[in-house]
Amino acid sequence: MAVRIIIGLITLLAIVEGLAPNAIPTEIVALLLAILGLVYAAMAIDAEDATAYLVVTLAVGGAATMDVMSHIHVVGSYLDAIVDQVSIALFAGVITILAVRALNRLKG
Repeated sequence: MAVRIIIGLITLLAIVEGLAPNAIPTEIVALLLAILGLVYAAMAIDAEDATAYLVVTLAVGGAATMDVMSHIHVVGSYLDAIVDQVSIALFAGVITILAVRALNRLKG
């Protein structure tokens, strides 16, 4: 249940920041997305088998970087802004996976 709440909060923050930039100070949104991404990965992702998560993260990050949705007239820029925010949470989760894998290797 907690994982669903985290996903919902990430989605809500990404949509709010994508549709109404700076409605909430940007630094706060980015910080919240990063923290939620860290917590999500710790709770929901198996660090030893995170291939699917890492592939999705790279794909979303690439789409965010290339602004692929901007080719859709009228709403494309908003969709790009939402994808940019989601990529913050996903990339933060990668750091959690890295840390958990390192701890697992140190334990034995």
